[in-house]
Amino acid sequence: MANHIEILVIITIVLLLLDMYIYGAIVTVRPKWKTLHFPYIWWSYSILLLLGVFIGIFCDIKFMLRAFIVVIFFMTVISKLFFLPFILFDDVRRGGIWIKRKLFVKTQDQPVEVVHQANTNAIPRSEFLIKAGTLVAVLPLASLTYGIISGAYDYRIKRRILYLPNLPSAFDGIKLGQISDIHSGSFYNRKAVLGGVELLLKEKPDFIFFTGDLVNNVASEMCDYQDIFSKVKAPLGVFSILGNHDYGDYYFGKGPSLAKAKSLAEVKTTHKNMGWDLLLNTHRRLKVGGQEIAIIGIENWGAGRFSKYGRMDLAVPGTEDLPVKLLLSHDPSHWRAQVLPKYPQIDVMFSGHTHGMQFGLITDKVQWSPIQYIYKEWAGLYQEQHQQLYVNVGYGFLGYPGRVGVLPEITIFELKKGHA
Repeated sequence: MANHIEILVIITIVLLLLDMYIYGAIVTVRPKWKTLHFPYIWWSYSILLLLGVFIGIFCDIKFMLRAFIVVIFFMTVISKLFFLPFILFDDVRRGGIWIKRKLFVKTQDQPVEVVHQANTNAIPRSEFLIKAGTLVAVLPLASLTYGIISGAYDYRIKRRILYLPNLPSAFDGIKLGQISDIHSGSFYNRKAVLGGVELLLKEKPDFIFFTGDLVNNVASEMCDYQDIFSKVKAPLGVFSILGNHDYGDYYFGKGPSLAKAKSLAEVKTTHKNMGWDLLLNTHRRLKVGGQEIAIIGIENWGAGRFSKYGRMDLAVPGTEDLPVKLLLSHDPSHWRAQVLPKYPQIDVMFSGHTHGMQFGLITDKVQWSPIQYIYKEWAGLYQEQHQQLYVNVGYGFLGYPGRVGVLPEITIFELKKGHA
């Protein structure tokens, strides 16, 4: 805890120095603002925002209030960081002029009074650069605001054909739906959430996968949304797994506790109440027309710091005789870390978790997000030899209550026999 406080203090000092630097640049270009309310507005906003962050970290406040503080803080810092290069460039420019004057004065051997005048004349800041920096700083603020207003519930259907060489003929052309990362504790618009569910149901999938993170922290977050997601049904069933947030580790801590165990039990009960088949390190044999494939579901298993509750050694045995094996595993890092090297019999793994960082650009030709510097596989379909992975960027959102360029996803797969 002491180390964390030291880090927070250092970050606070850095942010206050950044505020002082930007404030000084602005009032240099607009000196009249010093006599108006601008200094009070600037410093009151900055200090109150930092206090809000500390309250959110150290005090027990409502999740939505904490999320609101984090989002405002994030948007503010991003805007200031976009502004910063323009001020730095202007200072470099002014420094160059100052050096040039110094050199010019010495080489020309000017009279003392001229030298004095040259050295005392202030080099003005570029009003153009400050205005340009302000404009650029507004762009991320505007886009993030738009992402909240428009992107959070702008559900999009993504269609994919999954080619499987060993697919039984009875499954050829069958339709599979996938949603992931509901994060019900972040929702604030029931009607919009219902609209997304209705969009999924209009596709009439034969069976559906939910790949984890039903809640943010505790089971009670689903109270207002269980009736909506209970509508998610399919003729061959809805199969679900847990994600890293469902265990309550980020709310109750990593260690065991009665409250944590109770919340997890209630999360599992919620899956059952909605009619979803929750797979906890186990598998199901899905049968159509006398032919079968395996649906395998494990608990969360993530590389690095993420929890490793998943047990492939428990889930896979008993599926050896089935020609196709579909794996539900929340974290896509599991694919490269364990599935590829140890379980070549897995045909396709279905994941979520990344959210595409809720920010980026996804088109038919371009796919970019800052999350790609953390996760090699973060959105869409990937293939290594005969094994495939699909990463769904999520139905809900976490932290930032919106999406920019990476919109909430409902995936519809058509299973086809053959090679891609």
